[in-house]
Amino acid sequence: MNAPHPGTNLPPGHLPEYPSAAVQGPPEHTGYPGPHVGYPGPQAGYLGPQAGYPGAGPVGFPVQHQPMYNQPGGPAGVPCMPEPPPQLDCPPGLEYLSQIDQILVHQQIELLEVLTGFESNNRYEIKNSFGQRIYFAAEDTDFCTRNCCGPSRPFTMRILDNMGREVMTLERPLRCSSCCCPCCLQEIAIYAPPGVPIGYVTQIWHPCLPRFTIQNERREDVLKIIAPCLLCSCCADVDFEIRSLDEENVVGKISKQWTGFMREAFTDADNFAIQFPLDLDVKMKAVMLGACFLIDFMFFESSGNRE
Repeated sequence: MNAPHPGTNLPPGHLPEYPSAAVQGPPEHTGYPGPHVGYPGPQAGYLGPQAGYPGAGPVGFPVQHQPMYNQPGGPAGVPCMPEPPPQLDCPPGLEYLSQIDQILVHQQIELLEVLTGFESNNRYEIKNSFGQRIYFAAEDTDFCTRNCCGPSRPFTMRILDNMGREVMTLERPLRCSSCCCPCCLQEIAIYAPPGVPIGYVTQIWHPCLPRFTIQNERREDVLKIIAPCLLCSCCADVDFEIRSLDEENVVGKISKQWTGFMREAFTDADNFAIQFPLDLDVKMKAVMLGACFLIDFMFFESSGNRE
């Protein structure tokens, strides 16, 4: 009557003994299944839900480690942004841009270029604000063009997604770098997918300030890029404002980020940040990315022009 555990005849203060996990039940019962063999456990680098961030996409997107492409400078283990589903009226591969309002462009340091002084093909990692890689960009020019024409060289920039598919191609023709020749100003064309133009960035002649026009695939003016009076990047970022055609409203900006004295003085590897509205057309976002590469080559490619 005084049993502390209903249904048992144990004296007070004595705990019942339960069968251990190793004891098997009836033949038809196999017990509690333990962890499955090969269960990977929590994914390293999982960021969890990103509440409140407008460009993070659906809540709860993890940092996924997707298969890496065999591109030099694309180390395995770098977190990649999850591939979004295909969208209507969006060039394949540009769906990533629909979910973000900022792009980080990090140029890789080429050790051989630092040691020898010979210009090598530029390579960039393109990431979102969480450091997840979206694209990898690689210049495709020959040795003579790079080292004879320098920062003014024409180039083809191939942009690949995390699966190694070329989703964008940028083409810069050979043009005069002097503002005294208004008939031959800088330009870059953006194709997505390769072979299909989606926009252009053209330089506007101005005696003092570098200015550019962002155009759509029909070469209609859409936005303008206004550079600051001084392009010196010593200890501070350099902001190129993206404005409306009447230059009254600031839509976004392309910022050349300060990376420190050593890197700025001895390399031409630059970091950029591109900001734009989340709901901006993905084609215009891609054209702004092309504008970032043109600005890099025109003003920051030579390490002697940094300070």
